[in-house]
Amino acid sequence: MVLKVREVGNSLGLILPTEITQKLRVGAGDKLFVTETPDGIKLTPYDPDFAETMEVAEGVMRRYRNALRKLAK
Repeated sequence: MVLKVREVGNSLGLILPTEITQKLRVGAGDKLFVTETPDGIKLTPYDPDFAETMEVAEGVMRRYRNALRKLAK
């Protein structure tokens, strides 16, 4: 699939076909995150920083599971 870069005011933009927005599960007003990878650019609706933070949090929760359980009581 080829997308054409267009002028949008003083910026440049792309129009994403419906098929792509459905696969990304995004609609008007949603945010997309752009990440540089060794293979090029990745476009995703998920915040990679948030995902990384959640991985760290899950590790802490696993490690201190018993202490967290006691605190929750």
